[in-house]
Amino acid sequence: MSDDFELDTDDLNRRMDGAIANLRTEFASLRTGRASASMLEPVMVDAYGSMTPINQVGTVNVPEPRMVTINVWDKGLVGKVEKAIRESGLGINPQLNGTIIMLPIPELNEERRRELGKVAGGYAENARVSIRNVRRDGMDQIKKGKADGMSEDDQKLWEAEVQEMTDTFIKNIDELLATKQEEIMQV
Repeated sequence: MSDDFELDTDDLNRRMDGAIANLRTEFASLRTGRASASMLEPVMVDAYGSMTPINQVGTVNVPEPRMVTINVWDKGLVGKVEKAIRESGLGINPQLNGTIIMLPIPELNEERRRELGKVAGGYAENARVSIRNVRRDGMDQIKKGKADGMSEDDQKLWEAEVQEMTDTFIKNIDELLATKQEEIMQV
């Protein structure tokens, strides 16, 4: 490969890893009929003029397998937290008890399971798009190297390496999606 061109494959790899990590977080937020504190991670509350994660405005607990509770520290935010949960698309109906918000997790019906499977597919597609964007950045760097005098053979080698990295990460996303959809459809 050319001495004067060096593609930062570590950076591309790190950015693709970030897309996978984000996908895992989004998948963790999808409920599968069991209560989990992580299902509230993507829900943001308008607190003190900025969007804040729920776990920064209250204590999130899972006292039993089908119940999540949030003990909101500031009484003035209880309504905002409740509204954020209702509008989050989690399909949970919050119940207020003073500063404690109780989230009973209903049993998933077949229709809701299919819906969650589609949401998981959307998350996976967003991750694929992120991976392809990183791939495009790498390919743009290679094209710039070609314009700066890189040989065509070196260009092909770098492009093959970036494509192989992309294929590996896309395959990983597909495997994660298949696992999550199987988990969602379990009764």
